[in-house]
Amino acid sequence: MINLLPPAIKQEYRFARRNRHLLHWATGFAAAIAGLALITGAGLFYLNNTANTYSQQTDSMNRQLQSQNLAGTQKQVTDISNNLKLSVQVLSKEVLFSKLFTQLGSITPPNVVLTGLAISQTQGAIDITAQTSNYNAATQLQANLADPTNQIFSKADIVSISCTDSTTASAYPCTATLRALFATNNPFLFISNSSSGKASS
Repeated sequence: MINLLPPAIKQEYRFARRNRHLLHWATGFAAAIAGLALITGAGLFYLNNTANTYSQQTDSMNRQLQSQNLAGTQKQVTDISNNLKLSVQVLSKEVLFSKLFTQLGSITPPNVVLTGLAISQTQGAIDITAQTSNYNAATQLQANLADPTNQIFSKADIVSISCTDSTTASAYPCTATLRALFATNNPFLFISNSSSGKASS
């Protein structure tokens, strides 16, 4: 078919077709942008809604914990546990001095006078001071204290022995300091350290 239209009209038709194609592309592009905007908005809305939901749940759980005073209860339980541990620790170091004095008196040599007893900072030990007639009497006291048949101490060490001039009138010119470690099955502790774990009577 031969197109007999003038060239000007033909050119207008071509531009019209191009404009129609461009309009279709522009419309499609605008629709795609609108779709992306809609999807993005929906995603942001969902994320915001989810965050608000979790925040409300967290606040609700915090209020429940505060109402139950969980922190206070845990502190009370911890305090009670610590007090029990401290009580057992103190009792385990408690010495029945009334019975200990009697036993110490029975093993003290006749030429020795006990002048002081003190619980040492060393766990399970006691410091003993005594006046003795001579150096040998002090060493005899140490040997008696360390004797396992006495059931008092597992070991006894001489810390110091000092003697003054023997010409003095004192009958006990020597001063001895000893440190003795309680035996694990010592019957003179309020709570025995033995495996039975029973308190001494």
